[in-house]
Amino acid sequence: MNSTWFRRFTKSTGGGPRLVCFPHAGGSATAFKELAHHLPSAFDVLAVQYPGRQDRFREEPFAALDPLVTALAAELTRELAADPGRPYAFFGHSMGALVAFETARILTAERRLPAPERLFLSGRGGPEHRDAAYEKFDDKAVLDDVLRLGGTDQAMLEDPDLLELVMPALRADYRLLGAYEWGGGEPIGVPVTALTGDSDPMTTVEDARTWQRYTTGDFALGVFPGGHFYLFDHLEKVAAAVTDGLLAGAAAG
Repeated sequence: MNSTWFRRFTKSTGGGPRLVCFPHAGGSATAFKELAHHLPSAFDVLAVQYPGRQDRFREEPFAALDPLVTALAAELTRELAADPGRPYAFFGHSMGALVAFETARILTAERRLPAPERLFLSGRGGPEHRDAAYEKFDDKAVLDDVLRLGGTDQAMLEDPDLLELVMPALRADYRLLGAYEWGGGEPIGVPVTALTGDSDPMTTVEDARTWQRYTTGDFALGVFPGGHFYLFDHLEKVAAAVTDGLLAGAAAG
């Protein structure tokens, strides 16, 4: 795999589905390293590495969604073409849920590829949901919000050298979220599983349920104990929900 956009943390041992994972704002591919290890070994798990973080920190991060999903769709088209018979699905958390949804729309509508088996959209309401006026956030407001949501080591954010490395990506991601507006369109013909924590300060259970309006396929809702980053505390259960969702789709097909 020559693309700089994807990371594999496990080696697939069979012909199971490919699961492409999209990180949260400020997040990197390694956010899904542990989840990859909890999924069946037959799955081919690809974690997206956005520009501007970790080994891509010298690259300019995207501050708008459209060019990001356009670039991702092009990279995924090449990646999926390498194994065209293998079914695939998307898992996106928080900002990644929005990126996964919009990328799936491009792949199925504009590039005429086979649709994903299912979208797993975590920690965020549907595309019309507005979390906050992120476009007005200065760096302090961004960091305050990151700390409010949890999932990031506070010591890292207090280290000036580390903060200098992560701040450009965080700043760009929050601008991306603030600038995004749902442009309307037909619901996607892909089954959706919405996942959320029951005490998420950003996304309520009802917010997560709004994803049902954006699909003509099957819809399922999974609620877990915890806050915005509930999935890190429930890796086995989240992996089971993903596995069950994909197996259910295979049985229906």
